[in-house]
Amino acid sequence: MNDAARPEGVPRRPAGDPSAESPRAAGAASVADPAAGRPGGDAAPPAPPTLEVTDLHKRFGPEREVLAGIGLTMFPGERVALLGESGVGKSTLLNLVAGLERPDSGTIRLAGQPIHAMDEDAAARLRAREIGFVFQAFHLLPHLRLWQNVAIPLLLAGVPAAEARPRAEAMLERVGLGDRSLSMPRELSGGEQQRVALARALVHRPRLILADEPTGNLDPRTGAAALALIDEQVRAHGAALLMVTHSLQAAAIAERRLRLTPAGLETAA
Repeated sequence: MNDAARPEGVPRRPAGDPSAESPRAAGAASVADPAAGRPGGDAAPPAPPTLEVTDLHKRFGPEREVLAGIGLTMFPGERVALLGESGVGKSTLLNLVAGLERPDSGTIRLAGQPIHAMDEDAAARLRAREIGFVFQAFHLLPHLRLWQNVAIPLLLAGVPAAEARPRAEAMLERVGLGDRSLSMPRELSGGEQQRVALARALVHRPRLILADEPTGNLDPRTGAAALALIDEQVRAHGAALLMVTHSLQAAAIAERRLRLTPAGLETAA
């Protein structure tokens, strides 16, 4: 990426593993498998997992084990809500999955690649290709126009600016902000900023969307609209969604709801 195009500031599976309850893990057909259900049983093989977390452990200091023996498997198009008390390690788990932190032991495979074992540069390249982030605080760069904010993942992945801009503008159109591509983040409401954040998360067609309290700063009506948009776009792109939330409203869009406790992951009601 040349300097002119670069935006400034871009900086054990334990017994009863809840992931085993996934319909994909049980061999059910994916909506993306066109051959599934053919007469005579000529079904295409299931897609490989998007994310595989096995026997994951993470400590902060010798006396505090935050994550102990975590196992989780997710498939394309799957939506998982991660619930749990504050401080139990939900955001830490997201950071580990994204390669932003290292586990003390265990493995994390993203699109078949061992992100847990990669150096920082390799993990950053894989993250740029395969992960989209949706944050509670949006994290839009205030000095960049909307299309530039959305284009950041493309530019970081080496897409030329001449190609990145129309792709970013098309993604803004998909989230209902096609006429605002030249606006600045300060000119938008909270719900509109969340739509920009979602466009940024999806523009490079990642395999995995990581969402950390995506409706935490939104009122109920705006939050419901943002959740509907996340659900719609994740389905359209076939990405897997792992969403940390305290909101039952947000958790309702997920096929699986898991609760993280000091003892590990369990299925939530």
